[in-house]
Parts: sequence; structure tokens; C-alpha cells
Amino acid sequence: MIRKTAISRRPAPMRAYPIIIPVASGKGGVGKSFLTANLAIALAELNHPTIAVDLDLGGSNLHTFLGLANRYPGVGDFIHGAAPALEGLLVDAGVPNLRFLPGDGRTPFLANLGSAQKQKLIRHLQSLPAEYVLLDLGAGAAFNTLDFFACAPAGIVVTTPDLPSAMGMQVFLKNHLLRRIDRQLAINGFKPLRPLFKSLLQQPMKALPATLSGLKDQMTEQGEAAGQAFVRAAEGIRPRVLFNMGSAPEESRMALGIRESLAEVLGVEPDFFGFVFQDPGVRLALAARKPFLTGFRESLAARNIVKIAERIVRFWGNPIPESAALMIKHVFQVSGGLESAAVVQ
Repeated sequence: MIRKTAISRRPAPMRAYPIIIPVASGKGGVGKSFLTANLAIALAELNHPTIAVDLDLGGSNLHTFLGLANRYPGVGDFIHGAAPALEGLLVDAGVPNLRFLPGDGRTPFLANLGSAQKQKLIRHLQSLPAEYVLLDLGAGAAFNTLDFFACAPAGIVVTTPDLPSAMGMQVFLKNHLLRRIDRQLAINGFKPLRPLFKSLLQQPMKALPATLSGLKDQMTEQGEAAGQAFVRAAEGIRPRVLFNMGSAPEESRMALGIRESLAEVLGVEPDFFGFVFQDPGVRLALAARKPFLTGFRESLAARNIVKIAERIVRFWGNPIPESAALMIKHVFQVSGGLESAAVVQ
């Protein structure tokens, strides 16, 4: 039986539509699902009705970080028509104001959704009864992941403070932007240019332009309108970057290099929402099959997760000027006790 959420406090008034926050990463193993689950708990405990959705189709495991069993119907049943609406699949997560939407569970082949299936799922996600809906996406840049990430104005990208992970994150954002450009060409009457666009992307590495502005110049040679499709695709892209599993405050300086690279190569300005230190309590929580935030409430990690949730509530809809410098300054200010205003993994 699907449990209904028992809300012990009066929830904050809900908007007509929820704020959807996709959470993605360029590669696996960076703590993306841990972060999604515990941010959802923190937002709920701050009195904001929240739904955590497992959209890592083909590899769903968000339930483990919420301390729940993998025995509920979910997105797979909705896709295959066994459930008429997502709302009827919501599960009580055991935290006031928080519900959980399971993923594929034991349903095979959901990693390969068709376009119509994705659009139907996105429409239903956008009408879920909550203030915040957090989407735990699959790692990497498969079309499913890119399209789910693009269903909201902004999303979180998680990286660890090492070069391979940071490069993976930037590749993800590049693919996100290229996918948006392709969509712009499709919906703005430039369909004849789509084969040209794809042929440019398939050139040998040495023939590709170093930046997307170079690719835009190549497209603009075919017509000014095509170049404008690049501009429209990039408008409003401002990813929220979270460093996870940091071991030293010095690693936070990587934000400066990432900011410069994203601006130069993609023309994108990120907001750095926090630097995340490691914490041994994460493994203990998983072993005990308990949500980390509720099982280790007095830990440094729990306090930091709450800070991130507060930052989402206050700043999600607005850019944070000089966010890289501000994050680095804060990390060094509090690093005497390895404290940060971000999450700890």
C-alpha cells in the first residue's frame, strides 16, 4: 500500500507550479543521489512541501538514501500505463512535507524512452503537488538525462574537486547546450540546418572549433538566423555547481578555473552553491539504512545540508554575482573545523 505523507506542521503555501530542480553530474560516483535525497529532506524540514523523484532510469537507487525499500510502483508503471498519474504513485518518505516518487524499480528498458514518453512524463512532473520537486538524474549525457535537465530553467551539476570529474561536468554542460541548440533549430523553422549542425559536430577533433562561439560562426556563415539560434539556446543557462567530497579548502580554488573555462568555451556563467567536505557518517547511514540527515542530525554534515537548502530557498531564482570568489572565501573562513556552508559527503 502506498503511504500518504503525514504533515505535522502547516506547510508553506504552494505555488501554482512547483520549482523543479534537476540534479545531474558528468560522471557517476560523485554523490549525486546522496545530495538529492538529503537536500529534499532539508527543504521539507524547512516547511516546504517537497517531492524527491528518481529519474536515474536504468539505475534507480534514490530510495536507499531515503531509507526506503525498493518495493513501490513508480515511474516505470506510469510509462507503461499501469498508473494514470504520477500523483497516485507518491510514497510517504517518513519526513513531514516530503514524498518520494520511485523510478523504474524492477521495470526493464526504461533507460531508452521515446520522445513522446519523455514529454508526457515532463508534463506530469511539472504539475506535481509540491513547492519543490528534486529530480535525481542519471550520470552522463544521455538524451534522457539532457532532456530532463532541460525541463527546468536551472539545475544543479555535481562534481568532485578533481580534474576528471570537473572535465566530465563541463562536457555535460556542453552537451546540454548543444542539445538546446538542436532543439532551437527544430522549433524555429531552421530544420534544413540541423543536418549541417550535426555534420559540424561529427568532424574530426582537430577540425572542431575550440569554442562554441567558433561553431556559431560556422553556422552563421549559412545564415544570420542560424547564428541567432545559438544565442537563444544559451539565454538563461546558469547552472548551479556543487563541489562534493572535498578534502581540503584549497581545492575550492578550482571554481575559478571552471568559471573561466565555462565562460570561454561555452559562454555560460555558473553559480557556485557550495563546497562539500567528506564525512564518515554517510557510510554509517547507508549501512543502517537510514537517511543521513535524520540519522546524524547533530553532525557537521547535517548542519551544512540545511545551509544549502536555505540557500536554495533564498537564491534559487536569482544569480549570485562573484559566486566563485564568495564560495572560496567562505570555505577558507570556516575550514579550521572543516566546516562549509555546503553539503558534506
